[in-house]
Amino acid sequence: MMNVVLKTAPSIEPLALLELCDHLRIKSDTFAESLDPYTCTPAGSHPVVTGYTLLGTGIEVLGKKAIVCIRPTNNGAGATVDCKIQESDTDVSANYTDWTGGAFTQITEASDTIIQKKEYTGNKRYIRTASKTLVNACDFGTDITVESAEATLSDDLTDAITDGREIVENHTRRALLSQTWLYYLPYWPSSCRSGPDQREPDRIVIPFGNLQDGSGTAPIITYKDSDGTVTTMTVDTDYLVQTNGEQCGKIVLPEGVSWPTATLWPSNPICIEFTCGWASAALLPRNIKRACKFAAEDLYYHGNRHDVLKPAIESLLVNYRLPREF
Repeated sequence: MMNVVLKTAPSIEPLALLELCDHLRIKSDTFAESLDPYTCTPAGSHPVVTGYTLLGTGIEVLGKKAIVCIRPTNNGAGATVDCKIQESDTDVSANYTDWTGGAFTQITEASDTIIQKKEYTGNKRYIRTASKTLVNACDFGTDITVESAEATLSDDLTDAITDGREIVENHTRRALLSQTWLYYLPYWPSSCRSGPDQREPDRIVIPFGNLQDGSGTAPIITYKDSDGTVTTMTVDTDYLVQTNGEQCGKIVLPEGVSWPTATLWPSNPICIEFTCGWASAALLPRNIKRACKFAAEDLYYHGNRHDVLKPAIESLLVNYRLPREF
């Protein structure tokens, strides 16, 4: 039986609260009541600054729809304004990074009466604007308008979204969105007595699909010997990572390299820490996302339409179920 322990749960879900509200058709507040405007960079005259040092206030947007606007009113002679959207998991200034696709068109004297807007479609909890003015002072401000789900429904809907994701994960044997797991093995593949690793003694199959191997997400392998000494293996030297796209990734031995020969600790001696799943809800296949909606609907309405929704969910997921390899 596979021995895996969840280390870090996903920080995002497949659905925003408003998406589920729209799907269930239960949103009851008016359009005006659903919009919350926030000032990011106060409107006014802003002097010339070096670099993007005119930083707006961070606004929480996770699970909500958000529109970012820059509202210019007057550029000084020859002046320009550059503005971009930044994002972060925490509202700490040093942790903000540029959101890809979040740069506004440069504002010049010729365009200083045009309001620009962008919808934020990232997956971080906070966003803000960062601006710079060159040549001369400029009058402008930025604001962020957030559309949020009705507060009285939020808790139940949030639970339904999370539980619905877990149902889809169990059905497909996948981890849908970025999450970190600890995978424990009792021995190296070369000494396996049965199972798929018997056929591939130079590699270890990693569960859940969509294995990540980027900066900060490469699998980490450690093992403990019989003396209790823990050794961390070196990626690209002691082992290679084979991500295999949406399928199960693998840890592979390089040519001429063998698994460690030390006598192993008797209990869970080998640990592979890995991150898997799609990096954002926007990357989820359409049918998986639809299945998450139907699963959340089934849970929210306590199974009133279970006989209809269950086959629909299974049909949507039939092409995404990973083979049972563990």
